[in-house]
Amino acid sequence: MSEYLLEMKNISKSFPGVKALQNVDFQLKAGEIHALLGENGAGKSTLIKVLGGIYHPEEGEILIDGKKVSITDVNSAQANGISIIHQELVLVPYMTVAENIFLGREPMGKFGVNYTQMSNESQKMLDNFALGIDTDMLIANLSIAQQQMVEIVKAISFNCRILVMDEPTSSISDREVASLFAIMRNLASQGVGIIYISHKMSELSEVCDRVTVLRDGSYVGTRDVATTSKDELIAMMVGRELDQYYVRDYATSDEVILRCEKLNDGKKSRSRVKDVSFEIRRGEIVGFAGLVGAGRSETMQCLFGLTPGSTGEVYLEGKPVKIHNAVDAMKYGIAMVPENRKLQGLYHVQSVRFNSTIEVLERFISHLRVDAKREAEIAQEFIDKMNTRTPSQEQVVSNLSGGNQQKVMIGRWLATDPKILILDEPTRGVDVGAKAEIYEIMNNLTKLGVSIIMISSELPEIINMSDRVYVMFEGTITGCIQQKDLSQEAIMKLAAQ
Repeated sequence: MSEYLLEMKNISKSFPGVKALQNVDFQLKAGEIHALLGENGAGKSTLIKVLGGIYHPEEGEILIDGKKVSITDVNSAQANGISIIHQELVLVPYMTVAENIFLGREPMGKFGVNYTQMSNESQKMLDNFALGIDTDMLIANLSIAQQQMVEIVKAISFNCRILVMDEPTSSISDREVASLFAIMRNLASQGVGIIYISHKMSELSEVCDRVTVLRDGSYVGTRDVATTSKDELIAMMVGRELDQYYVRDYATSDEVILRCEKLNDGKKSRSRVKDVSFEIRRGEIVGFAGLVGAGRSETMQCLFGLTPGSTGEVYLEGKPVKIHNAVDAMKYGIAMVPENRKLQGLYHVQSVRFNSTIEVLERFISHLRVDAKREAEIAQEFIDKMNTRTPSQEQVVSNLSGGNQQKVMIGRWLATDPKILILDEPTRGVDVGAKAEIYEIMNNLTKLGVSIIMISSELPEIINMSDRVYVMFEGTITGCIQQKDLSQEAIMKLAAQ
């Protein structure tokens, strides 16, 4: 009997112009939670897609229980007990929980699908984890965290022995993370091997046994989590020491560039924004903290003109302005990088060039004539400024890693030359090296007088990068904390009333 439940040996995979994986090894033991780390573009997702039958490697082999297996597609992966929960959830929103769990393999009766059996079996699985979710609920009516739990139940309903989880905590609260970790430990105790991909280094010591690091498509090494420091792992990931992770020169200006008074989203029964007032000074980073659902993103959507029927007063450089839509907001020098780059930001089938320049068309289109050279210059300027890793401007943006997609998004809005930049979860799904680069870019922008509003669920990020922090709870601001008084305890006291 093999020591390992899963072995991937000498896996190599190439795409046009890119060597995504080069002789990568990976081993997983039964009952262990094994972290897979690496910068964006290191090859983590490619390796997992090879395991899941989505990609076919040019070289290498996969062994389960010491026996070589052939994984040619998703069905053969499932037949070998492999289930993958991708970072972007793939549930069908307007079907029930039970229908999603059994999608494509519904139990049949004499007159078609046996909905009673399907509901009962789904509820039994959900109840095993005490999730408090009714199988007859629509997916669209569940929170992101609940949807994540449904994905897990769906994955293990295939009797999986190898479960891959890609950034499962990126969109859920600390309380929900604790529940997720309890479920993971339960599965591991039953012999399930879990591959855990996360950019949150703090989570490793809480839930992982071992960690394997990839860099630039190659295997760097495997370590025991208990005996390996965070600094050592970062050095393995980026190939260098990160001398200064958070880069921040705190603002000194007293000039108020933006003041908002009594913002409301106009939704009487389910309001997420209730008389929210705040102000931003020139060249400062103001953090917005709070638990999931506190109303932070919704407040910024009101400010940016994305919420029909919203009310409130907005003053820019002391003068009242009316922002009815995003075009108005951009006219006044406000830019916003949204939380969900997949649904709200990127044009996935278009190139890096297209995505980089779409908000500044007037700079290279005149009288229906396109100045292609000028467009390429603008795109290259922000590829260079953001240090975006792409083979060319013509690369389809969906082929980039998550961190590089985020850089394209931020670069696009920097091209509009904003006075105020709203960043909603700017480093979600971004590796430590890219995070440090984004922090440095943010810091440099403030030196140029740009004011930044940053929404983040990562408290260390909020504490180390913000001049001040507004804390929200159930649609209201519960307090503003100055930099010298910032701590996780101070924020959570205001965030959990």
